[in-house]
Amino acid sequence: MVPEGLAAHGRGEAFDYLLGEKTLEPARKAAEAGTALLLLAKKPVISINGNAAALAGRELVRLASLCNAALEVNLFHSSRRRERKIASLLRSYGAKSILGVDPEHWTTIEEIHSNRRRVDRRGIAAADVVLVPLEDGDRTQALKKLGKKVVAIDLNPLSRTSLSADITIVDNIVRAVPLMVRFARDLRHRMGELEGIVERFDNRRNLSDCLSLIVRRLTELSSSPDLLKNPPG
Repeated sequence: MVPEGLAAHGRGEAFDYLLGEKTLEPARKAAEAGTALLLLAKKPVISINGNAAALAGRELVRLASLCNAALEVNLFHSSRRRERKIASLLRSYGAKSILGVDPEHWTTIEEIHSNRRRVDRRGIAAADVVLVPLEDGDRTQALKKLGKKVVAIDLNPLSRTSLSADITIVDNIVRAVPLMVRFARDLRHRMGELEGIVERFDNRRNLSDCLSLIVRRLTELSSSPDLLKNPPG
């Protein structure tokens, strides 16, 4: 991670506290739909940054294998050294091929204004579905404009990423990715059901449900006479 990545993760942790530091039912439904979309995709890609690799690298490699998805290193604060270290970590978890680290295959998405504009032409540039854990809103919006489906993992249900993605899993990445791995192991044997799972999912409604649960939890905590004696967390 870079210092900026630690700060971004800290912001997310604040929302995790509001969620009660557990996977809520809307997140479970989103994880199922997101996994189904990856399994249906012709060219699924999982985008990896430093935080994602550090927090859930092993599970992301497993998910990629189960969904036949490519892994691509894509960094906001990029350097060749960081790219190589992240790729090495993913290989230590069993990844056979890592995209995004070979200059020969780099191309640029002009709609993205950060360093993340540089992508692998075999990966994100050609993908139909992209999983973007711990994402920035600009890139999610740009990927959508290019006609790609986006599955996001974001603890903030009001972020541009959450609101722009096709499917947003409002959960901590350390819980969300293992959950997606479990869904992938099950759903890959139920391919006939996947389209229905995706079609029934409504991202805006799901985000609204997440917010309602946060409000309910805060209301319950604020009215608890034992709050100061036994604070949560």
